[in-house]
Amino acid sequence: MLVRPIEPDDKQALARGFEALSPESRYRRFFTPMQRLSPKFLAYLTEVDHHDHEALVAEAVGDHEPVGVARYIRLKDEPDAAEVAVAVVDHWQGRGVATELLGRLAERARAAGIKRVRATCLAENRDVLDVLEVLGPERRQSLAGGVVGVDIELPAALEPEHPVWAVLRRAASGALIFRHPSAPRRPRVLGSNADR
Repeated sequence: MLVRPIEPDDKQALARGFEALSPESRYRRFFTPMQRLSPKFLAYLTEVDHHDHEALVAEAVGDHEPVGVARYIRLKDEPDAAEVAVAVVDHWQGRGVATELLGRLAERARAAGIKRVRATCLAENRDVLDVLEVLGPERRQSLAGGVVGVDIELPAALEPEHPVWAVLRRAASGALIFRHPSAPRRPRVLGSNADR
């Protein structure tokens, strides 16, 4: 998996990634049933300035297909805060993609002077709520319609023992394996008897 800043030329790839989301995943990300991304919305999602609006895309190394996107958008009335969101295609969920994307996004946000991020998600979306916890101290607020608002204070820098760094170190060392989408969902433990 490769993580890089999104580019304007990613419109078609992003549209394909959107098509790989189930209706439930689309609703969890956009809070409305969506069948497709309009050309105007695709332009908004891909033509970013990488300072006030940043987006990172994770793509499969073999075929360069997008497997996830994380973004922040700076709040106009609070320049040191930003709204953050993440989406991962269904067959890559549960493999650490969102954690890695958000960890790298947090580093870029801090470099751009952002101290706090806000996320809005469905209260039932435990996966996203769990991933957001690794970014920093958070405060949750119940909103209308089963939605939760999460405010997160970004630490000045991630401590060496921070969970995000542990994941990134494992990925860099090769100890963390991102499975192919067709592989079984049960994780393989490296160094176990099954590997011998």
